Amino acid sequence: MNHIGIAGTGYVGLVTGVCLAEVGHHVTCLDISEEKIALLRSGKSTIFEPGLDEMLQKNIREERLHFTTDRTEAYHGKDMIFIAVGTPEGENGQADLSYVRQAAADIADTVTNDIIVVTKSTVPVGTNEMVEDIIRSQSTIDVHAVSNPEFLREGNAIYDAFHGDRIVIGGNHEPAVQKVAALYEPFDIPVVQTDTKSAELIKYASNAFLATKISFINEIANICEITGANVEAVAKGMGLDKRIGTQFLKAGIGFGGSCFPKDTKALTSMSAEAGYEFRMLNAVLEVNELQHNKLMEKANEYSAIHRGTKTAVLGLAFKPNTDDTRDSPAIHMIEELQRKGADIIAYDPIATDKMKAVFPDLTYTDSLEEALSGAETAFIITDWQQIKEQTPDFFTKLMKRPLIFDGRNCFDPGEMLSGGIHYHSIGRSGNSFRMSMST
Repeated sequence: MNHIGIAGTGYVGLVTGVCLAEVGHHVTCLDISEEKIALLRSGKSTIFEPGLDEMLQKNIREERLHFTTDRTEAYHGKDMIFIAVGTPEGENGQADLSYVRQAAADIADTVTNDIIVVTKSTVPVGTNEMVEDIIRSQSTIDVHAVSNPEFLREGNAIYDAFHGDRIVIGGNHEPAVQKVAALYEPFDIPVVQTDTKSAELIKYASNAFLATKISFINEIANICEITGANVEAVAKGMGLDKRIGTQFLKAGIGFGGSCFPKDTKALTSMSAEAGYEFRMLNAVLEVNELQHNKLMEKANEYSAIHRGTKTAVLGLAFKPNTDDTRDSPAIHMIEELQRKGADIIAYDPIATDKMKAVFPDLTYTDSLEEALSGAETAFIITDWQQIKEQTPDFFTKLMKRPLIFDGRNCFDPGEMLSGGIHYHSIGRSGNSFRMSMST
């Protein structure tokens, strides 16, 4: 059992802290927001993540999990301190490390014992060396920084914490690396041990590769629309090749969220600073930006949006099972609809409050029926189960003009068309399509 301090109670810090407490460690999470800490102390999570509230409350009751705004309480006498602060997109796409620097300075100012600092934040190559340098320059304690990037999928973070594919631990001081590895023994997940710089790069490389798969299949979808092929058949045929795999080959209107856009830009910026132009990733980002326009391009072909057109935007989160709206394609869609003067009503089962920070004057609802009632056009942005489970008659009964532009390919085109809906999706023809495979 270890005593652990965690700097930051955002998505990564909170999930990490709760899961480490769940396996028996004593964890104290630090944040500067008194409002956030008060909410967490009451047993209420500040993010939506299935299963998190229950685990949070359990470990507070069992006195393994604590929250504070006091640095001394969070850091003093701890065996390890995790840095899990944000690294937002900065100028020219590079990661803004100001919060990481501040966390390192706070550790130097507070800690009196020798310490292992574990960097959980997504950071460029060389950041852990910087953390060590900051602490050593401002303190007499002995410090070893270890890179331990996270691979948690929003909406599946608790599952991933206990059933992940790998845990990456990078460091140049073997005893420190082994102590961090011992933390994770109860998780029974394979550990990849590397040098520090390789561990820092693994996170960026992983996210950039997945972003590349998404942009690739979206380009294939665009070719399918021109040639009459079906992107789902193409993706199925590709994905059965074990060298390729089926994941992240789902065509749509592009990726969003807090990781893929930011981390891909950061890797291109990091490469440029090192004197190398990462041409492929520049293309990945360009394709993704263009893909955000696909539904509006289709709507323009049919002159679907005019001033005053009642329009339902279905889904605000960047993906289902999260309330995260950062870089969501819904933001771009709403901006385009506002420019055209559409009368917008936005639906999401849980992400409304987050989107209100971006569009405070928009009309919102958590009722799918209310969003569609009297609507002339609907744009599907997030493939929530509440949307996918509906049948064509659900839309025809509610909508004034059942015209749907589906950015996540939630429905069978043939079924929607035969149900009386003018239905347009990504990379698929209007005919019913069934995949079959001989065994």
